[in-house]
Amino acid sequence: MSTELFLQNEAKIAVEKLYGVIAEASQLQIQKTRKEFEGDYTLVAFPLLKISKKNPEATSQEIGQYLVDNCKQIVRFNVIKGFLNLSMSNEYWAEILTNISLTNDYGFLPSDASGRSVMVEFSSPNTNKPLHLGHIRNNLLGFSVSRILEKNGNKVKRVNLVNDRGIHICKSMLAWQKFGNGETPESAGKKGDHLVGDYYVRFDREYKLQIEDLKSKGLSEDEAKAKAPIMLETQEMLRKWEAKDPEIYTLWERMNGWVYNGFEKTYNALGITFDKTYYESQTYLLGKATVLEGLDKGVFKRKDDGSIWIDLTNDGLDEKILMRSDGTSVYITQDIGTAIQRFDEHHLDEHIYVVGNEQEYHFQVLKLILKKLGYKWSDNLFHLSYGMVQLPEGKMKSREGTVVDADDLVDEMVSTAHDMSAELGKLDGVDSNDAAAICQMVGLGALKYFILKVDPKKNMTFNPRESIDFNGNTGPFIQYTHARICSVLRKAEELGINLPKTISMQGFTAPKEIELIKLISEFPTVVEQAGKELSPSFVANYAYELTKEYNQFYHDFPILKEEKLDVQALRLSLSKIVGDTIRKSMWLLGIDVPEKM
Repeated sequence: MSTELFLQNEAKIAVEKLYGVIAEASQLQIQKTRKEFEGDYTLVAFPLLKISKKNPEATSQEIGQYLVDNCKQIVRFNVIKGFLNLSMSNEYWAEILTNISLTNDYGFLPSDASGRSVMVEFSSPNTNKPLHLGHIRNNLLGFSVSRILEKNGNKVKRVNLVNDRGIHICKSMLAWQKFGNGETPESAGKKGDHLVGDYYVRFDREYKLQIEDLKSKGLSEDEAKAKAPIMLETQEMLRKWEAKDPEIYTLWERMNGWVYNGFEKTYNALGITFDKTYYESQTYLLGKATVLEGLDKGVFKRKDDGSIWIDLTNDGLDEKILMRSDGTSVYITQDIGTAIQRFDEHHLDEHIYVVGNEQEYHFQVLKLILKKLGYKWSDNLFHLSYGMVQLPEGKMKSREGTVVDADDLVDEMVSTAHDMSAELGKLDGVDSNDAAAICQMVGLGALKYFILKVDPKKNMTFNPRESIDFNGNTGPFIQYTHARICSVLRKAEELGINLPKTISMQGFTAPKEIELIKLISEFPTVVEQAGKELSPSFVANYAYELTKEYNQFYHDFPILKEEKLDVQALRLSLSKIVGDTIRKSMWLLGIDVPEKM
């Protein structure tokens, strides 16, 4: 039980005894005491005035006195206007720390505790280009959210949906067919996804040249875009693909194979894994069949050109195309099919799509279409919408080849981690293999932490060098502190000092120790909040606050050199539990922490 809940229960008893009324939970507001005031936690008296029929100060005074007289865990109180500040006993904090040390996976629930089944879809790349910085935020956010939900007691399924068909895929295929001269990843010395991405950029370049040529002949911009020969050829290629043309299908399988190999290397470098991967090429037919069923039921309408639409204007939205006039499908067609397949397969309680905020309208439409088709579980679809990420230089554009490539960024992060670690002397005397592993861990930790500490809903600018600073709110700062704690514990073991199984209240000598215990005890609440908000930023910033507090404690108080054994025991136990909590927090973020650094 958290301290907030413990105090809420005690306050409820006090109110009933003093005023003869059972207070609602909403009336018993407990919060951390502000640092400028004495106390650990604060009860807000204002919601209780209708019960007490007294002013805030008198109400606080009466409740505070009752709690001190009747609850041994509360030793002092003070009143500041309508706020009752309560101080907990050293015995209470010693018991809390002992319980934490004896609890396996403190703050984590078993994966079946809630009885809920949740699917998290993230990554969802197109097979016409390599993963870039935007994909990195998506992958890191989806992977971390899935771990957080899992440790909140949910059965979580991590899935990827590869957009491996459609007009954008045919653009890369056609460009390779026209300009590739049989080039392969091996002959080019490139990862397959990079090679295919080059031809996506090449298509766009040729397309723009043709548009300008047609405009010079008197066509409007829209007419030129529609009649450009290379675009007409791409549309024909898509029709052939959907008709299973052998030559086109073989080319598609070959080029997609190049991309999958490239993606796998990037996922491995980022430490990203999935329980299952879906492919749009395997789900769009179910979507098309569902659209035709909806047409028969009158949910959708066919226009004169043969295209199929749904009119959502009465729902405050717009008209949405579901199938083109040539019978080919669009994105939302396969999303309909995929959602139906997943709920049929897994009987989900919730499905979370981790997709950028530019697709908010798309998911509004998807939910509404499924609801109109009669799927009650449509209310259980949730779009985890996140903001864009860019570098200080500005926005990225895939078609123009100005994206920040994920592989290049990972390599740059590891290289920068090595340079900065060496510059600070953190690699002195470290074996070269160990140094390489540490730099890999630090570089990736810096990247992941810098992105995940930001509220997902916010746009952000990623600064690679700033993220690797060994001071401040960064991944390396937290990683280095974990390594420092491991070093302290190793030295204690070498000296034959054993950690105690129970903590003595005699070990408390400074408020900083209690501040650390308070922070550690809040870990389950942080994990729960991060799960409710689907925001790893709560965990990231908690890890930083805990790390910052520990470093101040480490700087101000001796641990191994402390002469009083009970004090030394407390500080070693605190150090171990802080280290464990840092490790678990960073694990939730998908970040490894070193034991040496």
